[in-house]
Amino acid sequence: MDINQFFVAGINYRKSDAGIRGNFAINAEQYASLLQKAGDAGLTELFVLSTCNRTEIYGLSSDVNILVALLCEEATGDAKTFRELCYTKQGNEAVEHIFSVGAGLDSQILGDYEIVGQMKQAIKFSKEKGFVGAFMERLFNTVLQSSKAIKNETALSGGTISVSFAAIQFLKEQVIDTNNKKIVLLGTGKIGRNTCKNLIDYLDTKNITLINRTDEKAVELANELGLHHATYADMQQEVDAADIVIVATNADKAVITRNSLLQSGPKVLVDLSIPNNIEPAAGLLNHITLVNVDGLAKINDKTLQKRQAEVPKALAIIHTHILEFREWFILRSHVPILKAVKQKLHDMHSCSLFSAYAQTISIDHAAIQKVVNTVAVKMRGQHQPGCYYIEAINDFMISN
Repeated sequence: MDINQFFVAGINYRKSDAGIRGNFAINAEQYASLLQKAGDAGLTELFVLSTCNRTEIYGLSSDVNILVALLCEEATGDAKTFRELCYTKQGNEAVEHIFSVGAGLDSQILGDYEIVGQMKQAIKFSKEKGFVGAFMERLFNTVLQSSKAIKNETALSGGTISVSFAAIQFLKEQVIDTNNKKIVLLGTGKIGRNTCKNLIDYLDTKNITLINRTDEKAVELANELGLHHATYADMQQEVDAADIVIVATNADKAVITRNSLLQSGPKVLVDLSIPNNIEPAAGLLNHITLVNVDGLAKINDKTLQKRQAEVPKALAIIHTHILEFREWFILRSHVPILKAVKQKLHDMHSCSLFSAYAQTISIDHAAIQKVVNTVAVKMRGQHQPGCYYIEAINDFMISN
């Protein structure tokens, strides 16, 4: 394949707010439908990354517009808005982009390490459906290696490194004596779980009630961490009694509305969901303090300057891993030629023009492999097309 067949198209926080991004968020059902249509369109490798910061589709295609059409067909937002706000990247630029995303360099909160887990989940889902081949697998594994190296060798992910951690910082600024406040956490997926652990670690509280649409998941996490849990059916009652409500659900519409809070007491609400799962109008009520992911990203972070100083180190690590991936890709692209060369050398004995000379040459498998290896080295070093068949035959005949 040609590296220019690799594309990414997406929107992120740079040109769209949480409301718009929510219109292009892709849930599991939409993701499965998208992959089904991708197969019908003849596409073989792609995945969708949908987070609070971005929705992106990565894939091998003859035209990026095919990928854009697939995404927009499943999203609730319209294609015209997406095309006005989106970015597209191709080939090596698309490769560089996925490394930057995996490192947290392109995140709304610089160094956000949660993106790696989200990318893993997106790749896993696509792989289970048969849309991750050799190219995408190798690319993601190298991105993962790069991300781990940046995490271990730089301070890029120090301080406020995720939206779920930023939520803790926000609560510290807004609420006095959080230890005595009743906290309700809706949603116990990866973001909810991370937020829950941060609440325990940094607010030193276990006055937390967990609620999940699938009750068993809330029970499991509550038992693991020694917390309370309630059924989804009791959500309104629990929200009414809470001082702090954190929503990390994945619903396609608001689970907490303005009207449901009209008669409630003062509350601090944190919406970690895309699309918004707390109706934004709720924040207009005098007794409600509401923040979403865009608001959390604006919180003053004392470690930002230090993390920004780590960016050059992170870019150097990324550069090394991109070179490694490109080397693999170049070698892989030569495999068909090398196989053809090897087969031609094996078939030489049946050629009538070679029959008279063949008596002085033995078709030795080791000798053939040695010649093929020499061709591979030359192709790797020169990266140029050439008469590899003729050159290989010449080398083989000289060696014999």
